Amino acid sequence: MNFASDNSGPAAPEILEAIISANEGYQNSYGGDSLMEKIKSQLREIFEAPDAAIYLVATGTAANALSLACLCPSWSTIFCHEHSHIQEDECGAPEFFTGGSKLTTVGGKHAKIDPQQLAKAISSTGIIGVHNVQKGALSITNATELGAVYDLDEIIELTSMAKDFDLPVHMDGARFANALVKLGCSPAELSWKTGVDILSFGGTKNGLLGVEAVIIFDPSLAWEFELRRKRGGHLFSKHRFLSAQMKAYLKDDLWLQLAQKANSAAAKLSRELTNQETVKIEHPTDVNMVFPSLPREIHNLAFSKKAAYYLWPPNQSLEGNPKESLKARMVCNWSTTDEEIETFVNLVKSCQV
Repeated sequence: MNFASDNSGPAAPEILEAIISANEGYQNSYGGDSLMEKIKSQLREIFEAPDAAIYLVATGTAANALSLACLCPSWSTIFCHEHSHIQEDECGAPEFFTGGSKLTTVGGKHAKIDPQQLAKAISSTGIIGVHNVQKGALSITNATELGAVYDLDEIIELTSMAKDFDLPVHMDGARFANALVKLGCSPAELSWKTGVDILSFGGTKNGLLGVEAVIIFDPSLAWEFELRRKRGGHLFSKHRFLSAQMKAYLKDDLWLQLAQKANSAAAKLSRELTNQETVKIEHPTDVNMVFPSLPREIHNLAFSKKAAYYLWPPNQSLEGNPKESLKARMVCNWSTTDEEIETFVNLVKSCQV
């Protein structure tokens, strides 16, 4: 019963096989491998973006921070949700790689930026000139850190507002595949066609060992990204092993299949928990994340049975009234089984007899 994170899950076997295959013989280093050229062509085709510049890095933090550094000068600010990954989970990496840009956080339900709050934040920034931090960029996370998905109209509303102020737009797509499967739209519609300038295209949470693509829809930013990637220590010498993972990920739509498995597992877990009278689901289960509130006694029983997940927020105590509800975060991955879900649900049921 491991619902700790999609990062905790195994890599897909197709990915491991691709790495072993890529180990044969010699390939040029630093992204000059033959596999990378095929990946560029394939991603340009998938995203309907023939001029897009495409690069690989090993972590989502690198993808986000390096991308934002290309969009946002050090004297400006990045507008993002208060529960975005760049705000809560990247140890100041965006600030570091931009050379000092601050983050201006905006609220909104389920970690989706509220348009009215964004408008207020943007319009009140830089109003007395040189004495203020200036308007920099907008960063949207889809799917959000609380498991919700922006639909196309919601994205367009935010990006249109950003464009009105000449702000470029970054999308943190660590769970882009999960969001895409949920919406059933095209990758282009979920990115550049709705106003996104740079996409962090996730893979690690969706069955890869450790690869994220950065897709830059404005090729004029490509050279700067290459320099920042090298200077920041994120240009791999044996790049072929990143390329091999991404190539296998894209082959025969494996990336979409893995995301669908994860989403389906979370939907089942959420559905089964919803049927229990002591359980409340706090956020929409749009993708592979479930946020239930459960009585403290259920959490203690589950943890005693080696269930793995997090209280969310994590500062809640397991000591106290056994009937008091505590919020949790549970994340499914492509390998989550029906047996794991059923075992956990049966634990919940056993406390309701």
